[in-house]
Amino acid sequence: MTDKGKVYFVGAGPGDLELLTIKAGRLIESADVIIYTDSLVNPGIEKMAHEGAKIYRSSTMALEEIVGLMVGAVEEGKLVVRLHTGDPALFSAVHEQRTLLEEKGIDYEIVPGVSSVFAAAATLKAELTLPGISQTVILTRLEGRTPMPPNEKIADLARHQTTIVLFLSTPQLSVVVNELIEGGYPPETPVAIVARASWEQEMVIRGTLADIENKVKGENIDNPSLVLVGKALDPMIHKSGIAQRSRLYDKSFAHGRRPARKM
Repeated sequence: MTDKGKVYFVGAGPGDLELLTIKAGRLIESADVIIYTDSLVNPGIEKMAHEGAKIYRSSTMALEEIVGLMVGAVEEGKLVVRLHTGDPALFSAVHEQRTLLEEKGIDYEIVPGVSSVFAAAATLKAELTLPGISQTVILTRLEGRTPMPPNEKIADLARHQTTIVLFLSTPQLSVVVNELIEGGYPPETPVAIVARASWEQEMVIRGTLADIENKVKGENIDNPSLVLVGKALDPMIHKSGIAQRSRLYDKSFAHGRRPARKM
């Protein structure tokens, strides 16, 4: 089973509790202490905890408080689950937590989860990588209080003309649009905004760089939303015939498990 006296950083998925991994669910049910980002993670996870588990909501807590709770619990031999929305590898602030845990010699493990990027793509019925259209996906955010490294401004990334997904950027949509166009995306480039992907309150707004700002006006969009941009987001692309077929299932394409066949 699970180890006592250990911290698990667990990806809680995009919101829908059915998108938790089996491992995430097992750890939540086994945890003695659960700390979760209540502003983003579905509060329904509290019902999964066993009776007697201590649950802390971290939205009002500072880093040192969170780490202090984890350290104290581990030193008492308890199993700690620290839940982060989506996958811990993306914009999760896990780095500074695990750094402090390592300084104190605390054992921890990271458990991946389903990112909101993929929940949003599923909602849009979109494949973010289409042959002949886009074979690269850029995951980024608009510069804010956290500065961007050199050459990672939105306008710099836009020159690649690939699929781009922006986290935490919807409140400054006009800046996003201007930088994307400045970087080279045509105004007619498809855009989709997905708020609360996979939640009951999920909202989707589609448009182009030319009209998405007008379409968003008056809508009450929560901050945990994504801006997805690129030709692969065109809702009619599966009917247009623009994208090439994948070679994976092409009869003329041979690989280790299937010989090529004559057309």
